[in-house]
Amino acid sequence: MNAMTSATPAPDTLRLNSVRVDLVVVAEMVAPGSRVLDVGAGDGELLELLATTRGCDARGIELSREGVNAGVARGLAVVQGDADVDLAHYPDDAFDYVILSQTLQATRRPRWVLEQMLRIGRHVIVSFPNFGHWRSRFDLVMHGRMPVTENMPLAWYETPNIHFCTIRDFVELADVMGAGAKMERAVALDSSGHRVRFNLPWWVWNLMGEQAVFLLTRR
Repeated sequence: MNAMTSATPAPDTLRLNSVRVDLVVVAEMVAPGSRVLDVGAGDGELLELLATTRGCDARGIELSREGVNAGVARGLAVVQGDADVDLAHYPDDAFDYVILSQTLQATRRPRWVLEQMLRIGRHVIVSFPNFGHWRSRFDLVMHGRMPVTENMPLAWYETPNIHFCTIRDFVELADVMGAGAKMERAVALDSSGHRVRFNLPWWVWNLMGEQAVFLLTRR
């Protein structure tokens, strides 16, 4: 009998099963062997996933010292920096992909950050919680309060988020950027982590998607 049977998941499968579903979606959008910069790398979970399952040269920038220490402890190349300032110091075309995972809403200058990312890398991947999800709307309409969900777990007075946006807001921002960005792929995930059907109209994504992942390419 083979050591690896159908009942025994491969190591990569085991790894993917233990990772946040949005990070798996992000990793699937990255071509193997790419040079990647993760902006807002956190504890390095996505960087490690990209290095081990996609063979990427993955590096990160993270604002918190705790996050940097956690990433370095994993053996990852993570430096401390502020996306709202320090992206200006990176040269053009330094990376194949620049990723902003669940961080867009915490930046002070979202459009500037996206423009810098498209300058630094040919491809940009952005994921964010969708404030237009039906549960968020329900909390606002029925309870008159800012929503607290699994993807936005902190109360309004504790959250680092300063620019909440919806899927529709992000699509319109990409349109405003015009010739600078072309939307290549988009994935919306519902509250169970399942993908919302891709052929549904944007307003359904905006209502049913609790979070979204977009792949943009510089024109």
